[in-house]
Amino acid sequence: MKTSDFDYVLPEELIAQHPMEPRDHSRLMVLGPDGPVEHRHFYDVTEYLNPGDALVLNETRVIPARLIGVKEDTGVPVEVLLLRRENATDWEALVRPGRRLKPGAMCSFGDGLLRCEVLDNVAETGGRRVRFHYEGVFEELLDRLGEMPLPPYIHEKLEDRERYQTVYARVEGSAAAPTAGLHFTPELLEKIRQKGITVVPVLLHVGLGTFRPVKAEDVEDHKMHSEWYQVTPEAADTLNRIRASGGRLICIGTTSVRTIETVADREGVIHAGSGDTAIFIRPGVRIKAVDGLITNFHLPQSTLLMLVSTFLGRQRALEAYRLAVQERYRFFSFGDAMMIQGRRAPYDTTETEHP
Repeated sequence: MKTSDFDYVLPEELIAQHPMEPRDHSRLMVLGPDGPVEHRHFYDVTEYLNPGDALVLNETRVIPARLIGVKEDTGVPVEVLLLRRENATDWEALVRPGRRLKPGAMCSFGDGLLRCEVLDNVAETGGRRVRFHYEGVFEELLDRLGEMPLPPYIHEKLEDRERYQTVYARVEGSAAAPTAGLHFTPELLEKIRQKGITVVPVLLHVGLGTFRPVKAEDVEDHKMHSEWYQVTPEAADTLNRIRASGGRLICIGTTSVRTIETVADREGVIHAGSGDTAIFIRPGVRIKAVDGLITNFHLPQSTLLMLVSTFLGRQRALEAYRLAVQERYRFFSFGDAMMIQGRRAPYDTTETEHP
C-alpha cells in the first residue's frame, strides 16, 4: 500500500482559518462503510447516538508550547516548540533554526526569565532534547511567555486561546489540540448525557508526530512518534460494561481511537493502563473495540486519513473527501466534522492485529 494511495485534491480556500461560532454550528457529514451520506449540522449529532452508548473523549489540554526568543551568544531569533516533557527541566522539542542550535547552545526567552540549553539530538523526530533554567514555577512562565502552537496551515492569529481547547480539556500536556472535540459545547454534552449516553474521559497527550507527513513511499515503512496515554480503571470498567451490554463505543477524534485500541485485547476487552503508544492504525489493521468515530477532515497522505480509511475502506474514505470538497466543507483543525458509524467491533477477525 502506497502513501500516494491516500492523496486527494484540496482547494486552499477550504482550509478553515477561524473556529466556528458557536462551536456546535459547524457542518457534520454522517456516513458508514456503505449506504447513503447525510449532511447535517454538528448539533444534530445526538440523533446518531443511542441510549446505552459510550462517547469517549480525550481530556488533554494544549500548553502554550511555542517559545520565541534569541540565541544568547549571537542574538539570532530562535523558536523552540515543546513536544514532550521528560522530567522537571528537560523536554523533547523542535527548534529553529536547527543548524544553529547544536548541543551546547543557550537560548533566552522573556529577557532571560526563561533560559534553555540544547542537550542533544533526537533522531526519531529530528528535534532536540533541551533543558530549561529558571526561577519560580515553570508552568506560570510558560503561560506568560509561550504561544499556542497552531498548525502551519492556519495563518490567522487566534485572539482567544481557549478556542484551541476543547471545553472539557483538563490535563495539560499536548502540543496540539484533539480538534474533533472543538465542536462540543457544555450544553451539547449535557444533552448527550440526558439521552442516556455515558461520556467517558481518557487521556493522550498529542504530539506533532500524529500530524507529520508520511515520507515513506510504502505505508508500512512509516514509524509513528510515541505519545503518552492513560486509561483509568474506572474508564476501562465503564467501557467494558457498556460493550458487554451491547452499547457502542463512539470515539471523539483519532487520539481517542488510538488510546482505546492501544489498551484493547484481541477480544475487545479494554484494560486500564498508561505509558507510551506509537500505534499506527491503517487499512489491514483490525479495530478491536471502537465502533464509531467523530473526526475532522484531515490532510492528504496523512496517518489520520489512513486511520479513517480503516473504518470506511480507502475508496469510501476518498469518495467522502471528494464529496466534502464538492459540498464546500471546511477542512482541518478549525473545519467541519464527519461521523463514521462503523459496524460493531471487531469488524473482521481475519485481518492483521496492530502491535
